[in-house]
Amino acid sequence: MIESFIQYQFLQNAFISGLIIGIIAPLLGVFIIVRRLSLIADALSHVTLAGIAGSLYLSQSVGVLAFLNPLYLGIVASVTGSLFIERLRRMYKHYEELAIPIIMSAGLGFSAIFISLAEGFSSDLFSYLFGSVSAVSRQDLWIVIFIALIVIVFLTLFYKELFVLSFDEEYAKASGLPAKWIHILFMIVTALVIAGSMRIVGILLVSSLMTLPVAAAMRIAKGFKQAIIFSVLFGELAVIIGLVSAFYMNLAPGGTIVVTSIIILLLTLTFKKMFMKGAVSQ
Repeated sequence: MIESFIQYQFLQNAFISGLIIGIIAPLLGVFIIVRRLSLIADALSHVTLAGIAGSLYLSQSVGVLAFLNPLYLGIVASVTGSLFIERLRRMYKHYEELAIPIIMSAGLGFSAIFISLAEGFSSDLFSYLFGSVSAVSRQDLWIVIFIALIVIVFLTLFYKELFVLSFDEEYAKASGLPAKWIHILFMIVTALVIAGSMRIVGILLVSSLMTLPVAAAMRIAKGFKQAIIFSVLFGELAVIIGLVSAFYMNLAPGGTIVVTSIIILLLTLTFKKMFMKGAVSQ
């Protein structure tokens, strides 16, 4: 595999993209889960699917757009969906969770229409749904790097504010923090990560990489910063093992990455249970 990695550019693109995504997806996932917004990742992934399906349809029907990277329209759809979710959350103040199924339903509806117009599933669409090692281009890699830089800058600038908002939003608002704008920026960054991750993990599975490593980390971490470290560690482990497995077994990388994440979660649950039993017996 090392020889293939040196020889083939698509493998380099896939593994470098995967390593980057293994960091930024769980990194944002910690804040998503603490704020009880884990289903937002699912909603945005379905909106991204609509953008991808729409882009594939346009590439078939409009000659000028034949070489347009579907990732661009997927990013636009994801960011637009995140803004609509935030708008609906403010409109339904006492039923904020309604925003998620509304946007998810819209994403699925438009996806079904564009897939039908594009005359069903194609190999390109399948690779976007479940990820593909061979489909990651150098352009996709640069997009992932650019998104990663945005995530790092955003978290560096607003880490303290996000921490306060995650654990006590009322206090954050009372202390004068611009909670509304920080939350909007957070939603946009989350949408970018989801759109950027779909080539490796797949649209339908990307939310798993943002939640499963975090769920595993929360079982053994003793604090918030430790949870972030373990989440990134488990995310990287899942991506590396998943991509290697996908390469040797000729499987969709999204499936192998998610199954690896589930195994890591089960191992942490077992470890925690054994540790607690040992502590009680002593």
